[in-house]
Amino acid sequence: MNFTMSNEAVDPYQYLQFLRNPDGTLTRLNDAVPRTEPSSDPTLPIPVLTKDLTLNQRNNTWLRLFLPRVALSSSKKLPLIVFFHGSGFVLLSAATSMFHDFCVELANTAEAVVASVDYRLAPEHRLPAAYEDGVEALRWIGRSDEEWLTRYVDYSKCYLMGSSAGATIAYHAGLRAIEEVSDLEPLKIQGLILRQPYFGGMQRTESEVMLENNPVIPLCVSDLMWELALPIGADRDHEYCNLRSGNGVEKFDKMKELGWRVLVSGNGGDPLVDREKEIALLMEEKGVQVVKDFEEEGFHGVEIFEPSKVKQLIALVKDFVYIIGA
Repeated sequence: MNFTMSNEAVDPYQYLQFLRNPDGTLTRLNDAVPRTEPSSDPTLPIPVLTKDLTLNQRNNTWLRLFLPRVALSSSKKLPLIVFFHGSGFVLLSAATSMFHDFCVELANTAEAVVASVDYRLAPEHRLPAAYEDGVEALRWIGRSDEEWLTRYVDYSKCYLMGSSAGATIAYHAGLRAIEEVSDLEPLKIQGLILRQPYFGGMQRTESEVMLENNPVIPLCVSDLMWELALPIGADRDHEYCNLRSGNGVEKFDKMKELGWRVLVSGNGGDPLVDREKEIALLMEEKGVQVVKDFEEEGFHGVEIFEPSKVKQLIALVKDFVYIIGA
């Protein structure tokens, strides 16, 4: 995406490189976004092996496994991080190079097996499709006989992680997983890792108003992504979008009871930061163990574009999984 903006009004469709068709459908014009193919050849000089596995053939969903080479020579099983990519529920995939590269770094540095889920996109598949795909991925992982999982994964140390809309999927998949803990066995979720989670509401927050014309995620673009993702006729106060709608907050009591820990990470230059701080506060009020990582500097998705921020974030994740979660 081009993150430069003039003072002129932003066309959110043009910004997202969407073409509106006369019949109401959309054509994505971002085919040039780089993609990376998986490689599971252990003879190659690569730190992380990757392979794609089908989740639901009918829905065309799949996941990409990232196996750090260290697992091949160790008898110790590794934690599992189930990852959901961002892009507003409407764009890109687990094969998009920037998400693939991030997961390679995550698996290698954090010494964890990463399962990056390729979920259904809106508006062709509106919410809760992506949330349901997240739970289906958890069920599939727990029942799969895939060798990379059964041989190298410590099923008792599973974390759901996502960035932006991916963090929102991790959150909602987690809320659903709370209701079927026994059905997910042997998988045992230990917590959530929410990087710049993407929530909304009809009432604007201070950060949204102040950063309305933010070049990375202008407010009109955020509004359009929610319009395309939510059920037809729903507004941003719907429970799939607004933290305080529905019964999600009530489930934080169960989250505390299960001993889940939650890492919430955000930046002051992100229009979403007030909502990110809100979820951390709501969870803390319910007694959930929350680790907060809020930096004044930085923008939405900064870790994708600044290598130093990638290393900083992944170091934090490793500490959360191995030290806090020990």
